[in-house]
Amino acid sequence: MPIVNLYSLSHYRFGAKETKVEKDTSVNARFARLREIYKKEGMRISVAGVLLVQEHNYPHLLLLEIGGTFNKLPGGRLKPGENEIEGLKRKLTSKLGPRLQNLVPNWKIGECVARWWRPNFETSMYPHCPAHIKKPKEYRVLYMVHLSDSGDFEVPKNLKLLAVPMFELYDNAQRYGLVISSIPEQISRFEFRMNN
Repeated sequence: MPIVNLYSLSHYRFGAKETKVEKDTSVNARFARLREIYKKEGMRISVAGVLLVQEHNYPHLLLLEIGGTFNKLPGGRLKPGENEIEGLKRKLTSKLGPRLQNLVPNWKIGECVARWWRPNFETSMYPHCPAHIKKPKEYRVLYMVHLSDSGDFEVPKNLKLLAVPMFELYDNAQRYGLVISSIPEQISRFEFRMNN
């Protein structure tokens, strides 16, 4: 059974950095952009990190909140031909890394947690690619990110970093979407060691 060491949220320092402009202002805008990218590059390949801390000896997932209503895992689209691990490190540094290079965490990317497929230009993603879909529109891979016992994070001013307890995520697709709400089940195969 893979082991994940979880450290108290108080072990980490959080700051703010310059605003990152969101490319999409609505769901329709997001799918319009996805269609354009698909025409040029084919299927979108994206990666996301599962970053866990503990509060009161209970696992919490770090999520980015946008506009007080939408939550997402840190990560994003890979460049064409980019390695998944290196791409995730780049995305984590962009979303969470401090401006000072010497403070940027040495991201330890671990086990694959889940793989999701978007068959069409719509919000639904599936943990498998349906057999009748020959050209899926997006492929997303989630990786466990093993955090050090302390560190520094800086989040763009227009985003908020939340530590959400697993019990709030579980079976809560209405609030967090299918991918995020499935994480408690996906990580049940890990052994968590709580460190204070």
